[in-house]
Amino acid sequence: MSGETPRAGSTAPVAASKARACMEAFLVSTGLVAVAEIGDKTQLLALCLAATWRRPVPILLGILAATVLNHALAAVLGAVAGDWLEGPWMRWALGLAFLGFAAWALIPDKFDDCPPEDRAHSALKVFQATAVAFFLVEMGDKTQVATAALAARFQDVVLVTAGTTLGMMLANAPAVLIGEAAATRLPLKWIRYAAAAGFAAVGVWILLAG
Repeated sequence: MSGETPRAGSTAPVAASKARACMEAFLVSTGLVAVAEIGDKTQLLALCLAATWRRPVPILLGILAATVLNHALAAVLGAVAGDWLEGPWMRWALGLAFLGFAAWALIPDKFDDCPPEDRAHSALKVFQATAVAFFLVEMGDKTQVATAALAARFQDVVLVTAGTTLGMMLANAPAVLIGEAAATRLPLKWIRYAAAAGFAAVGVWILLAG
């Protein structure tokens, strides 16, 4: 009968599939960006600011604010581009982009513009300076570009932004709190290899699975 309501069981597979897609978008975004951010120039900036001002809370809040804004803009642009590049062009463009990110991740970053040590700034000024500096340095960086590509692939601005922001904070919070001495002991070469492998795996997955 046309007036029958759908059975509850018939919607369960659809709901489960949507939940898996949401978790996939969030977790892939978090993992890729967290690994790619280690040793990246924005993490070097975070180390630099932590050593300069020794004010971890406003520095972390500034990084969070800058990342949310920067990655939200990137995700919106990526999602719009994904709508425009539908079909096989989309698959090839994104797959090759992630393979390009894999090569990019192997290149060590440097950051040489650390301000002189000065602990006299207020918490508000440290927050503002960190947010502005981090936002500008993140422009065009691989984690920002990867955010746009992830949003184009998953078509979910909120979850991709949340995931990449969490990934950035997972990488940068220990750098700010623990400091350069601990961060410099990380095996950056192997971390770059891991990031490259992650990007390459996503690229191959997109090319094969669409």
